[in-house]
Parts: sequence; C-alpha cells; structure tokens
Amino acid sequence: MSLTSDGRETRAQRFLVSRREFFERGDCPEDGVGSLIMRSWQRCRDRGLNHSAKGEADAAGRASLSESRERNALILEQASGVMEHVFEQIRSSGSLVILSDPEGCIIHSLGDPDFVDRANRVALQPGACWNEALRGTNAIGTAIAEKRPVEVLGLEHYLEGNGFLSCSAVPVMAADGSLCGVLDISSDHRVHQRHTLGLVKLSVQLLEKRLFESAYSGGILVAFHERPEYLGSLQEGVIALSPDGELLGANTVARDWLTARVCEGDAIGFNTIFAQGFRRIIDKASSAPSTMLKLSMRRGGDLYVQVRSMRPLVVPISRDANDDRDAGRLPRVGSDAAQPGRQTEARGARITLESLATGDPALGRALDRARRVQGKDIPLLVQGESGVGKELFAQAFHNSGPRASGPFVALNCAAVPETLIESELFGYVGGAFTGARREGAMGRIQQAHGGTLFLDEIGDMPLGMQARLLRVLQERRVTPVGSLKSIPVDIALVCATHRILSDAVANGTFREDLYYRVNSLTVCLPPLRRRTDIRVIVRRILASEAADAGGREVTIGDEVMRFFERHSWPGNIRQLQNVIRVAVALLDPDEDEILPIHLPEELFASDPADDRKMGDPVQQQPEAFPEPQAAGIAVAMVRGTRLDQVELDAINAVMREVGGNVSAAARVLGVSRNRLYRKLGRLN
Repeated sequence: MSLTSDGRETRAQRFLVSRREFFERGDCPEDGVGSLIMRSWQRCRDRGLNHSAKGEADAAGRASLSESRERNALILEQASGVMEHVFEQIRSSGSLVILSDPEGCIIHSLGDPDFVDRANRVALQPGACWNEALRGTNAIGTAIAEKRPVEVLGLEHYLEGNGFLSCSAVPVMAADGSLCGVLDISSDHRVHQRHTLGLVKLSVQLLEKRLFESAYSGGILVAFHERPEYLGSLQEGVIALSPDGELLGANTVARDWLTARVCEGDAIGFNTIFAQGFRRIIDKASSAPSTMLKLSMRRGGDLYVQVRSMRPLVVPISRDANDDRDAGRLPRVGSDAAQPGRQTEARGARITLESLATGDPALGRALDRARRVQGKDIPLLVQGESGVGKELFAQAFHNSGPRASGPFVALNCAAVPETLIESELFGYVGGAFTGARREGAMGRIQQAHGGTLFLDEIGDMPLGMQARLLRVLQERRVTPVGSLKSIPVDIALVCATHRILSDAVANGTFREDLYYRVNSLTVCLPPLRRRTDIRVIVRRILASEAADAGGREVTIGDEVMRFFERHSWPGNIRQLQNVIRVAVALLDPDEDEILPIHLPEELFASDPADDRKMGDPVQQQPEAFPEPQAAGIAVAMVRGTRLDQVELDAINAVMREVGGNVSAAARVLGVSRNRLYRKLGRLN
C-alpha cells in the first residue's frame, strides 16, 4: 500500500500482519482489522471459501440477468437516473457505479472504460453474483449480510484477486422496509476517496424516496420533522395513509421514528400519532397545498407536517365578482407549477372561467377569449409570469367546456428530465428500454383521451420531442416508445409558458411549425402589479386562510391594503397568498386585524415599485420608535444622545409600563415581536 504518513504506514503494516495471522495460522487477531471485516472473514472461512481463488464470471448468473432485470424492473427504473447523476460526479476517476438485486446479482452498472475492463476480469459486471457466500468479503455481499452500509478497501476483500478494489455499498430498502437492492461505487483502491461512502448513502436516500413515492403515488403522503427547515429534505419522515387515515407505509426515517415512539402491537394511524383530527387536517391541506402545519402529538411534543400527493380540492367561490361580502374561499391561483405528471377528473363544484372573474379588465378579456373557443378544435396558449395562475386558468377552461367530465392531465415539460419526457408523454410498451415495466406504461397524451392535455412550460420541451408532439397533433394518433402500433387519441390541448415563444422560434430552440400549431389562440394573464382587483383577491385569500386558522374573523388594515395595491409582487398571486398566510399565523389570539407588524420584514426591502412604500415602522418615524402616548409615556430626544440609546430607553420605559408583556409592548411600539426580541437581546 502506498501511504504518505508514518501513522498510516503503521496501520497498514498491522493490517497485513493480522491478515497473515488469520489466513496462515487461523488466528482471529483483535488488532489491525475492523470488527465488521473480521466477522465477514470468519463467515467466509466457515463456508470453506479459498481466499487464494480468483474471481471468475458466473455463466449461470449471466444467463439469468434478463430474468433478474425483469423481476427488479421497479428499482431499475427508479435507479437509472440516480446512477447516471452519480456517475457524472465521479466520471474519469476510474470508478464504476453498480446496482445489484437483493441477492447480490449485478443488474446494472456505469463506469469509466479503462476501469470497466479491469473489473470484468474479476466478474464485477452485470450478470455476476457478488453474494458474500460466493465472492467472499466484498462491499455488496457484506452489505447484504450485515444489513448496513459497508466499505471494503483493498486486501480487506477475502479473495486476494479482488485486492485491487475499493468498494462502498449501501443497501436499498423498498417502501415496505424489505431489501430491494444494493448501490455500490467501486474503484482502484489506490484512488479511493474518503467521501465515496457518503455519496452512496445520499444517493440511496434519494432512490428510496423515489421508490416510496412511486409505491404510494395513489395514497396520501404526510411528511414530517421536528424542525421545519428539514421538511423537503432527505431527512424528513414520510408516511403513506389511506383515505381513512390508516397507515399504509413509512419510509426509513419514519419507521425508525415510529419504532422509538410507538409500542409494539399498537395500531398505527394518523389519529394515534397526532392530537388533531385526520379529516380536519386533510381539508386544510386540500385548500392550501404544500402548507406547513405544526401539529401536536398525542404523546407530547410537536411536529412540522406537510400533506402531499393528494388530488387538489378546489372550493367554489362567489359567482359575483364584485361582491366582497361573500368572498368565499379563493382557489390556489398561484399554483401554476404543474407536477411532472398529474391527472384529475372534473367532477362536483370546481373552478370555472366564470368564477375566476374578479372585475379586472385584462383578466376579463382573457376569460372572454377563452370562452369563445370552448368545444372547438383550437389549441389554447396561456402566457404569463410565474405565479399568475396559468394552470388554474387551464383547469377552469377544461371545467367550463364540453370535456368537463373527461380527464384533465397536466405535464410540466420543465420538471421532467430530458431522458424521461418521451416515455412520460408518449408512453412505452414492455421491454422498450432497460428498466421498463413488463406491462408497459400509458403516456400522458393517451391518459388525456376524451379530455384535456395541459402542457406547462412547453417552451422548455426538447426539440426532438417537439417534432413527435407535432405529429400527434396533426394525425391525432400516438405511438408509444418501442411500439409499431399507433393509437387514436381525442384531446383538447392547452399549453402554457412564461417564455416569449416567438423569440424561441427566432433563436432556434422552438420549432416554427409547432409554434403555429399551439399558438392558435393566445391569452395573456396579467401580473398582479397591473391588476385592478387586488382588494377582491386579498379578501378572498384572507377568507380562505382565516377559515383554515379556525374560522376566526380577520380583517386587513387600510395601511396594509394600500401597500398591497402598490407593491410590485414579483411572485404574483402565489407570493401574495404566502404573505397573507404568514400574517394570519402571526396574529395573537386576541388580534383580528392584519397590521404592518404582521408582515414579513423582507417584503418592504425588496419592493422597487414605490420609494414611498410602507416601510419598517422603526424606519418610518424620525425617532427610533413611535411616541408611545397610549401607554402614558413620553420619551424626549436629548441632543447628543445616540439613536440606538434612545431606542433602548423607549423599550425599557414601555416594558415597565406594560409589566414586561412583550406582545403588548410590541403593539404599543408598533413593531413586530421578533424585532422587539432582537432589541431586547441588546439590553441583556
């Protein structure tokens, strides 16, 4: 071994001595060899493996490769993209990314050509089985035996012929908690990197997340963590629930969490974990997708929760666009970022073009133009900035026309990797490509038969797919990947983009013939900063958020409303909705009016629309704080006194007046509680 430090040389020498003692004298030295490696060596010796044997290809294994790939099609499908991403990170480093089945049979690999040749000499290739019972101590087989991540470096391998390898492997767990494979990175031991095992662990976490979401794509997924910033990360726990709140499955993090907190034999469901009722939480999440909720657990403590993978429930709003008294609940008009693929069926009272009308002339013109082409074979192109509600407009268009009883299928062309968009859009037959499901899969175009296909961000569709889509639109037939048979389809097409497609045509990133095909009628949704109906929108959002917060009556102060009307809103309605949601959450139990102190402080600093915008209350006044006359206190500005000292004196005086009540002091001073807490920190 080539080592650079005396300490490492000493460790390497001790290891070689220990290996010689084990294999030549049969001893089990306690020094020089890790306990995991020693356990594996002992298992291999007990099985009678010859450590001097050379690893050879397994003809039977190669013959059964096709069968193993078919049997493990799901993990192959989900792992292919992950493996490609990992390989891009380590390309040209003399490495190999490997996926095995639960028995250790290699079913897929990607690697640098030079190292692949060396690996093939010891059968480190698809079709070969690297179970510990056959190949001795190795990362894949030993990870299966130990049920944990394993790193085997150089001569830690039981077989001497594998001593040139450095391997890092992590077991992959299926949605039900069973072993479904092993992911491994192998390389020459001389170029081993210390971070390799960590890279494999992260990749397996991502793969397990995909497997879990795929297994329970039709259920209700509830993600949770004790800290809000970890929601959406690979460290979050996720449970899958039935419509009745019964536990269907849990990811690895959630299983570990439940094991530590739920008694064995107890029935597990939403209502046994959380104190809040399941139906109430689902209703709240339906009206506010991806909202973070803070829920109390029945055994004490709180968790931050997000409800995902449920079909959106759109609550009808008032038909009278000018009636502010009966605002009802505003649909989530800012959620125009369609999921990579989603299908909904129009039924019940859903959002329509008529209910979208709120009195704005520009929006009214768009609604009127869309109404005139309903039921006609005219594709609709919806343009507008991110957050203006393009997908909601498309859904309303579908629900208002003769296809309302058919499916509404959405595909975000920017959210699907280029390597997958063809199969997502057109579908495929079984065996069409490595990892394809045996039964094949129906594409989004075919799923939309009899209804409406919504292609969001069509400007990001790859050129090759644009040509195939154009043919489908012309011939009204779709041919799945790997098939020679075309299938007739009857769809209405609605597209959306925030790009200027004519510019994309000019620079060659969008086909001109497809542009004219999808651009039969274009409607432009105005950005929020140009709309004249902001008060109606605000009141409807407020009514929805207040209802979600327990049905309390909440109003908006005149100063806040004026600020809303002149703010630039770069995030459009989505941003406005988030701001109101936060403001409602910051209200004290005895407060029912949203004031400047309830709004995010960064909102003002980012507003370029008006130099006279409503700023931070502390910055608005000539003095450090408004004079707290309501509390009977007068703070004199003494010549020569520093401004920050005046602030602290004012805070001290008000705190004494209100008996140390921070919320009361914040209201008197006209600042948020968070800002006051920061100021108080300077007093201590």
